[in-house]
Amino acid sequence: MRKLIACLWAGLIMVGPAWAQDSLQVQAARKQVVLSGYTRSRAVQTLACEVAGKVTQVNYDVGQVMGEKPFLEIDPTFVDFQIEQAQWTLEKLGVARSRGASRLAYLQKEFKRVDTLHQGSVAPLSKLEGAAEELDQARLMVQTTDVEIKALKTQLKELKERRLRHTVTAPAGWVIVQRRVEPGEIVAAGTPLAQAADFTRLVVPLFVSGEELAVLRQSEDIAVKVEGRPGRARINWVNPQFDERTRKLAVELVLVEHTGDVRGGLLTELVLDVGAQGLMLPKKAVVDRYDNPYVVVKGGRTVPIVILGESGEDLMIAAQETLAPGTELEVAPAAPSSAR
Repeated sequence: MRKLIACLWAGLIMVGPAWAQDSLQVQAARKQVVLSGYTRSRAVQTLACEVAGKVTQVNYDVGQVMGEKPFLEIDPTFVDFQIEQAQWTLEKLGVARSRGASRLAYLQKEFKRVDTLHQGSVAPLSKLEGAAEELDQARLMVQTTDVEIKALKTQLKELKERRLRHTVTAPAGWVIVQRRVEPGEIVAAGTPLAQAADFTRLVVPLFVSGEELAVLRQSEDIAVKVEGRPGRARINWVNPQFDERTRKLAVELVLVEHTGDVRGGLLTELVLDVGAQGLMLPKKAVVDRYDNPYVVVKGGRTVPIVILGESGEDLMIAAQETLAPGTELEVAPAAPSSAR
């Protein structure tokens, strides 16, 4: 036993100088925080009809991507009749306007002829006044027809716009995620018929502390893992409203690069290195005798510590007034135990 103790003591003496040459420092405590969330679509839109009527066709089902066709079509028979009637009335007014313009041109010539005769004392004043009155009435008739044409064109434009409301559509590339209507149903104006979502970019909602947000903002591109696969994300927006219950801020990340499925519900994780209360120091700088751990400050002074946890080759300890970040430490070899 004595020979064994002597060998161990010799070994401690040999490695002691090697430890002393290492640069051991106290550092501010850091910890790794894993934030996780699930992907979802960037935006969701409720599709509703603006006019009442019978659904004649539904072009997309749940999971299908919107293309050039509208989502559904409502029977436009009655508005088509109104548009046709307005077009015929507009054509009729055009004919009336041409007739009025022709009569106006004739009465202008007639007025000039009567005026010339009146100046030569051939035609009486009453005839000149009658020609002037007919000319004014013809001019007013043309103006009235022009006003009616403008009003009817506005009405026709309104009818065509109402005709467009008989189709319900969503942005191209969006995906139908909910459908509540079938062909043949009678729907009322304002009835929600479906939901479409934008999966061209996936977003991930998170709730973070102020310190975690500061770390996120340090880099424009944030490394994440989507279902275990590496990817990149960026901050889409930060809600400045503070949640008093959780004491956190709502943040939304947008994925700019990832592989795999493009859908909601994908687990997305990211690791942040944030500050923590306490201090960090190497394990090999700690001496633990009789469950009373301490460190040796460069120069030989010992400082007792309280160990809070460990991370790899480092220990996290409670803050000490005598230990500040940057303090140099020494490695004190364990004293040899006496043989009984």
